[in-house]
Amino acid sequence: MNYFEYSRATDVADALRLIAADPGARFVAGGTNLLDLMKENVARPTRLIDISRLPLTEIEETKDGGLRIGALVPNSDLAWHPAIEQRYPLLASAILAGASAQLRNMASTGGNLLQRTRCVYFYDTTTPCNKRDPGSGCAAIRGVNRNHAILGTSEHCIATHPSDMCVALAALDARVRVAGGAGERTIPFDYFHRLPGDTPDLDANLRADEIITAVELPPRGFAENYTYLKVRDRLSYAFALVSVAAALALEDGNIAEARLALGGVAHKPWRDREAEGTLAGKRPTAKNFERAAEALLAGARGFGHNDFKIELARRTIVRALGQAARGTPQSQSDKRIA
Repeated sequence: MNYFEYSRATDVADALRLIAADPGARFVAGGTNLLDLMKENVARPTRLIDISRLPLTEIEETKDGGLRIGALVPNSDLAWHPAIEQRYPLLASAILAGASAQLRNMASTGGNLLQRTRCVYFYDTTTPCNKRDPGSGCAAIRGVNRNHAILGTSEHCIATHPSDMCVALAALDARVRVAGGAGERTIPFDYFHRLPGDTPDLDANLRADEIITAVELPPRGFAENYTYLKVRDRLSYAFALVSVAAALALEDGNIAEARLALGGVAHKPWRDREAEGTLAGKRPTAKNFERAAEALLAGARGFGHNDFKIELARRTIVRALGQAARGTPQSQSDKRIA
C-alpha cells in the first residue's frame, strides 16, 4: 500500500495553495489515468488534491464567438453537448472514438489533455524508461515497439500520446487556459504538449504549480467537411495505431483551408502547417491528398515492429481527406476497417 494524504480543494485558489505547499502532490478529478499509474507504482504522489468539485463544469460562449469548455466537463457531456455536436462535430467524433462509455463519463476535459502514454515499458517498472526514470534508457527502441511513434522521436523516447480528443483539439487550433502562482495565461494547443527531445519525462508545457481551468475553441468549427478516422486493432476500447483529424473549407470546388492532425504516431498530436498549406487552392483529389500525406509524413521513421505505420498513416490520411471532402465523416459505429 502506498501512503498518501488526501485534500479536497474548495476553489481554484485553494487548489493552487495546496499544490504549492507540497511538490509531490497531484491533482485528481476523474482519476481514470492517475489511479492506474498509482496501482502500477509508476506514480507515487505524496498527496492527492481532489479538484472534482471546483466550478469548472460549464460550456459557454466566448466574446469572439467560440466556446469555453471548463476543465472539469466530463468527456461524455462534452461529446453530446448540442453546441459541440452542431458546431464542432470533429471534436465530438474524436471523443466518442476513445475509451469506453464508462470512462468517458468519468474522464475530465483537463485530465484528457494530461493523460500519460500507454507505452508498456513506461508501465513496467522493471524495465528502463526515460519518461518514468530519466537517464535509465528507452527499452522500446530495441523492444516490442509496434504501437510506438514514427514522427518527432528522439534517442531518449519513442512513446506516443494516447488521446483522441487532443488530436481534434489540435486540428481546431484550440487554446488551453491555465492558472498558477504567477497568474493566468493562455497556451496555444500547438505548444501545450511537448516532443520528447532530451526531457521525455515532461509531457506538457504546464508548470508544476499550474492547473488547467478551461479549453477554448475558436469560432470556426469546420462543421461541414470533416472526419475523425481512427485505425486500431479492435473496434472499441483500443488506442489508435494511427488516427487522423481532417477538416476542410471548400470554396468553388477548391480547398480554401485544410487542417490535419495525426494521433498514435508521435509524442504529441502531430500537425504540420506547411503540409496543410500544400492543399490550399487545390482541387480535393486523391492525387493532391497523396501529396499532402507525403509532406505530412516527411521524416517518418519506424523502429522495426512499427515500420508498417508509415504506409498505414499515408493511406489513412488520404482516406480521411476524401471523407472530409465528400462531407461523409466516419461514423464511430462504422464497422468497416480502414
